Amino acid sequence: MKNTLIGREKEIKILKSCFKSNQPELVAVIGRRRVGKTFMIAKTFEGQFTFRMTALSKGKTKVQLQNFHNYLSLFDPAAADTSIPKNWLEAFQVLIKFLSRQKAKRKVIFFDELPWFDSHGSDFLTGLEHFWNGWAAYRSDILLITCGSAASWMIKKLIRDKGGLHNRVTERILVQPFSLQETEVFLKAKGGDYDRYQLLELYMAVGGIPFYLESIQVNRSIAQNIDRLFFTPDGLLHGEYFDLYRSLFKKYMKHIAVVEALASKSKGLSRKEVVKQSKLKEGGGLSLVLDELTQSGFIKRYYPFGKTNRDALYQLSDPYTLFYLTFVKNSKAQGTGAWLSQLHSPKWRAWSGYAFEQICRYHADAIKNHLGIRSVYTEVSTWRSKKVSGGAQIDLIFDRQDRVMNICEIKFSETPYTITKAYAENLQNKLAVFKEETKTRKTLFLTMITTFGVKSNIYAQRYIQDSLTMDALFD
Repeated sequence: MKNTLIGREKEIKILKSCFKSNQPELVAVIGRRRVGKTFMIAKTFEGQFTFRMTALSKGKTKVQLQNFHNYLSLFDPAAADTSIPKNWLEAFQVLIKFLSRQKAKRKVIFFDELPWFDSHGSDFLTGLEHFWNGWAAYRSDILLITCGSAASWMIKKLIRDKGGLHNRVTERILVQPFSLQETEVFLKAKGGDYDRYQLLELYMAVGGIPFYLESIQVNRSIAQNIDRLFFTPDGLLHGEYFDLYRSLFKKYMKHIAVVEALASKSKGLSRKEVVKQSKLKEGGGLSLVLDELTQSGFIKRYYPFGKTNRDALYQLSDPYTLFYLTFVKNSKAQGTGAWLSQLHSPKWRAWSGYAFEQICRYHADAIKNHLGIRSVYTEVSTWRSKKVSGGAQIDLIFDRQDRVMNICEIKFSETPYTITKAYAENLQNKLAVFKEETKTRKTLFLTMITTFGVKSNIYAQRYIQDSLTMDALFD
């Protein structure tokens, strides 16, 4: 299982295209910790690396240079008898000489965890600029792949660099967590035979992070795995929370303050509300924190239907973080049965509804496919009424170019969902308020997205145009 590459078709296609290119290529691969960036690159170019190395976490420049020398010796045994470079300019000059002697038509160089090379007082970026601008950029046989979990560093120092590496990146690849479909394939490859409700339950807790999914014991139920991973002191995901944010962000407590503020309100917070809830100061520093969290996939910035940039809302979108903050942080629940004891509690009901909504938004393309509108230009958004209290809300809107809107109601339930008379009246009122406030003239199709579908009755038949089950999310 550990040698099987699941999914990543789009990303692999880009990488292979860069390999076949007759131009020098500088590729930046970013994505959150544990998402499988290194594994994807390693499997794609297995046996084709001319040189590759991984930086050392918290390693000072002298140690990083020793590490470089050790890796170079693996690819060029003669280098073992040479002295360790004194600085990165010298190290890259040594690398240039080594690469110049290689006969491969395409020379693939891979620097993993690039931000770690840039230790305090290091001249690594100077060396990298010299390597690319002074040599590699003039070679049609060079493919340089860089990778890093610290998305903020990768974006600021490499992708959006204003210095010597400005506009040098030729391809940027963002590695996302697995979809539900990829998660299903991944666990089946491990021998897991779970039904889709259990897979959904797992995804709501850990998301599509391959490293987390790899730890699933497929001879145990999902509930047993959640107990083991989250509710035992030595569980892999019990202590992951602070390590995760600490490994990605220098001032990680600010990032934690933001995600914990967002976890308190499922519908999202405006920037001003984030400031108030997190108790952080307004200013450029907050912009950086929000941008880093967004780029790393922990939060999502979106615009409610009909709103402008000034009305943007931020929402916590990382399933693991939401689950940890809801059920694990400050919890006394421990050991076997800890998770099952919390099912159907008010806290569980609130969490499951929110988590399911987020998963539906993440799988919007799959929903579009099942609605038969994949080829129709569509803008995806949410909406809430202007009314301060008692205002209507819409979980998900597909605003289509063919003058139709799918107004989606998302409901998590362990059985087919029943539309009662009162709920039907509520839905009709919601549509009326939406039409009044937005002034839309488009046709509104009421669409239910539920786990097990909608129970057929007079209200479902009269008011619901489309009904999708969780199976649609596995497309």
